[in-house]
Amino acid sequence: MLSWVVTFLVIALIAGVLGFGGVAGVSIEIAKTIFFIAIILFLVSAVIGLARGRTRV
Repeated sequence: MLSWVVTFLVIALIAGVLGFGGVAGVSIEIAKTIFFIAIILFLVSAVIGLARGRTRV
């Protein structure tokens, strides 16, 4: 998911340099949304992993 964030940030940078402000703004918003979703999924999986505990084999 973080590779998608980087992709949208690069698109936003290129669009901003070329003068496409609308495309740059939309790309930044998409990148922020995907970034926060990735953070939330990471935290949920970390909490679930801690709650389950590790079993010894």
